[in-house]
Amino acid sequence: MHHHGYLWVGPKERFDDEALRRPPYSEPPPAPVSDEDVKAEQLLKRYREVVAEFPASDLPPVETAYWLVKPRSLLHGTWDEAKEAAAWIGERLAEYAPRFASETDRDLTRLARLANAAAGRLRSGADVSYGFYLERPSYLSLTVVTCSPNRSQPRLACPVRRER
Repeated sequence: MHHHGYLWVGPKERFDDEALRRPPYSEPPPAPVSDEDVKAEQLLKRYREVVAEFPASDLPPVETAYWLVKPRSLLHGTWDEAKEAAAWIGERLAEYAPRFASETDRDLTRLARLANAAAGRLRSGADVSYGFYLERPSYLSLTVVTCSPNRSQPRLACPVRRER
């Protein structure tokens, strides 16, 4: 088992574009039955856009495990040990804490507890995903995905093959 870290910071309005944060359905919508079936044509066009854009988009997926289908260039780190991945989370939380919109979120003791909790979850094979509002209107998504295989989506391929 190993862990991959992902970090995304960007405009909250872009983060809210959920269509590009969800993987496309495995089956496309039905084809239009006639040239006048504009709604079906629009739906099919949007489906094709999402199929093309979802895997290439740097936006955090709604389901954490789907980071595994994103470009390898989005990886911020890979660790064999949960404690190393949790340390990376703790370092990122401390780095971004001054920019957190909520004073409660800036509390370093609370952030240390989040990093410690992440270590336990990662050791158990679970993923960890945290999100914070930054100065308006930005958002921070901080995620570590467990591989070999991923518990929630075992069919997804790991972006980095680990040799033992």
